[in-house]
Amino acid sequence: EMIEATDDVLRQKLLKDHGRQIKDHINSLSSKSYWDQFPESPEFVIMFLPNEAIYGAALEAEPQLIELGASKNVIISTPTTLIALLKAVAYGWNQEVLAENAKKISVLGKELYDRMAVFVEHMDGVRKGLERSVDAYNRAVGTFESRVLPSTRRFKELGISTDKEIAEMEDIDKLPKELREMDS
Repeated sequence: EMIEATDDVLRQKLLKDHGRQIKDHINSLSSKSYWDQFPESPEFVIMFLPNEAIYGAALEAEPQLIELGASKNVIISTPTTLIALLKAVAYGWNQEVLAENAKKISVLGKELYDRMAVFVEHMDGVRKGLERSVDAYNRAVGTFESRVLPSTRRFKELGISTDKEIAEMEDIDKLPKELREMDS
């Protein structure tokens, strides 16, 4: 109507009316507090105007619309600014997903590190057990060679023997390898 008006007074009246309607809509949207309805929601709402000319006319009538909208948590958007806003939101969501994955990776890494420390403790226990076993075996071989075998050979000297020979027993000289420190 404003564009088709032939009278400047009527045109100014319609322009002021348009600005007032946009202002009223900002107040209406703000009073609904849409952001309170959803957890983790941004504390603003988008008011979409279908073209730049409508927005420009509203600003001509009410130059404080941008500030009013911002103070009431209403962002006025046209097709151009809506595209930019949506791209910014998409970027933010991607960053949030990356940050969430980084947190999960951190938790998983700490868990794996703790499990590795427990595993290394168990392996060290196995190594110590093997060392004790080798030490016990070597002591038994030493006792066999120094105490049992000489007494057994005396039987042969006394004429009590069989066709079987008693084999020599060898010490085990290999030890299990120690695990290196995880920080090395």
